Amino acid sequence: MNMTLWIVASVLGAAFLAGGAMKLAQPKEKLAASGWDWVEDFDGGVVKTIGILEVLAGVGLILPAALDIAPVMVPLAATGLAVLMALAATTHVRRKEQQGTVVAVVLLAIAVFVAWGRFGPYSF
Repeated sequence: MNMTLWIVASVLGAAFLAGGAMKLAQPKEKLAASGWDWVEDFDGGVVKTIGILEVLAGVGLILPAALDIAPVMVPLAATGLAVLMALAATTHVRRKEQQGTVVAVVLLAIAVFVAWGRFGPYSF
């Protein structure tokens, strides 16, 4: 199970690093034009803040455990991502975006799995 948690956390971390970097690198208008319609509901600064949180969580899922420096940060990062994905799911539900809601809920479940495993029976 430890190996499964490593793989899941690594994939989740890489996905959020990429998604967060995209939010940081591209203007809000370009994100909206590429299909991320939800950004229209938020100020550009909020979108950048979400990107920063995603990048930090992505790093927090991988580096602390890999370097064996404050590995408790892994489940904390996963918990933060779970909260972020709960808010994302709420936004998608409000906008009646079924596909976005499903993606957010799946990512929420994966983040909860990592948090459960690393806070609970498979902690470092």
